[in-house]
Order: sequence, then structure tokens, then C-alpha cells
Amino acid sequence: MFSELKFPVPWGHVAAKAWGPSEGHPVLCLHGWLDNANTFDKLIPLLPRGCYYVAMDFSGHGLSSHRPAGCLYHFLDYVTDVRRVAAALQWRRFTLMGHSMGGAVAGMFCFLYPEMVDKLILLESLGFLLAPEDTEAWLKSKRRVIDRLLSLEAKQQTPKARSPEAALQRLLEANSHLTAEGGAILLQRGATETPAGLVYNRDMRARTQSREFFTVEQCVKLLQKIQDRVLIIVSQDGLLVPHNLPSRNHFVKALQEAFECNLKEHIQLAEVPGSHFVHLNEPEVVSGIISNFLTAQNTRARL
Repeated sequence: MFSELKFPVPWGHVAAKAWGPSEGHPVLCLHGWLDNANTFDKLIPLLPRGCYYVAMDFSGHGLSSHRPAGCLYHFLDYVTDVRRVAAALQWRRFTLMGHSMGGAVAGMFCFLYPEMVDKLILLESLGFLLAPEDTEAWLKSKRRVIDRLLSLEAKQQTPKARSPEAALQRLLEANSHLTAEGGAILLQRGATETPAGLVYNRDMRARTQSREFFTVEQCVKLLQKIQDRVLIIVSQDGLLVPHNLPSRNHFVKALQEAFECNLKEHIQLAEVPGSHFVHLNEPEVVSGIISNFLTAQNTRARL
């Protein structure tokens, strides 16, 4: 069983759901881009019961309030959401677990507030977002964010209502790694029933988020600063395996060298069968690895 939580923020609230005893070891769970806290629904019941798991909805996602009119969704705003929730829970030190974009947010929080994080679990994430190699591509991505925001404001479209079947089909078409069951679970928190049909909860502006990118050199230097234990889980058919990153082979090589030279005592890397949403589609594939990591003492991890 889980309980629903709400944390007041200046523009409304950040919503979350919690499992386990509130006095247990705290674990904050962060979902991926345009997903919601339900992404952990099938995984958390398989993890150690002595922990207190809180899965939050980022602003503009799930049941959390949308940001004020005229605002962009900056990557650092999501990191701030994490800091607000930790403050509301009065957590001084806790474990972070993030999937995809949530992993990048968790990584940035860990870099900014290392004293608050005891362990970091990254699901289909490396803890940061890699910058476009081409400067022009980087500039175009920034321009696109502004243009999309202004376009959305000009259109002032009413959210479209869909039948439950159409809403699920749309979600699955946009997420080829999701199963129908996984999509239905996300939709339970990601849409609201109206007389006209289901309306997606996520703020359309969240699709135009301004991301925080890092160069290969910056990524390696950030990894070398890590002192906490880190578990990185990569799916064989996910988005991070080398054969799905043909244009980033040098990046993968640089990370491997960093692992071998400096990070073996801090970082455990596990490759598992499954897709980008393996934690939701087939949670038993990763639950044992995560459970062992959560319960292990802070001794050296082995690759």
C-alpha cells in the first residue's frame, strides 16, 4: 500500500506517493521526462521493506501543479523541486533513485549537494545530459525552446480530451519501450477523467524544457568527484548501450576509461536484459540488483 503526499510550493504543490515506514531509510525516487511517480509502482514493492520510498511528480507532471504562466521548465527547476521536497520531509541525508531524466536530475543534485546523498541509483541514465557536439546544434536547441514556448502561448489550446483507448494508444506510440500494461499504469496518474474524456495532466510547456548539458570532459570530471556509492543500470535494448549511441562511441570510451582509472570503488555498472522502461515492464529483472545495493554497507563496489 502507498499513501499520497502533497508539498506546498509558491505556485501550488508538488505531489508524491510513499511506501514503507516513515522512520525507515529515506529513498527519493525521480521519474523520467513526461512520466510520473507511477513509473515506480511495480518496482518499489519488490525492494527492501525497511526503507521509506517517496516517488515525487516533478512540477508540470503527474499530479503536481503546473508552473506559473510565462515560465519555461528549466532543468535546474527540477533539481530545485528535489531540494524543496527533501526540505519538506526534513531529510538531511538520503538515497536518490532516478530513471532517465530523473537520473540526470538526481546526478545534478548529487553534484550540488553531495553531503545530502548517501547512495545514487541511476536507471537508464548516466547522471547528466551530454551536450550536442556541434555549437550550431546547441544554439538551435536553445532557440527552439524559446520559439516553442511562444508558439504554445500564442495558440492557447484547450487540452484535448481522448477516450481511454486513444489516450493509451497515443502514449504507447510516443514511447516504443513501454508495454501496454506499463502505459496504463503511467496513464492512471498522467491523465484526468473529464466529461469529454481523458485529458493528459502534464504541462505542454514541459515538452520544451531548457536542459543543462555537459561536454564529455565535464562529465568525466564530475564523475571523478563522486564519493558516494553509485549504481548504474543500463538495459541491453535501452537508450544508453553503445550500439544505440553510434555517434557517441568516443563518449562511451571516455566513460569506460574513467571507470577503470578512478571510479571502481564508487560505481557499480550493471547491464540487464530489457528496454528503457525495464524497471516498469519487468521490475524483477532489476529489483534484486537494487535491493542488494540498498542493503549493502558502504564498502567498495565492483564493476
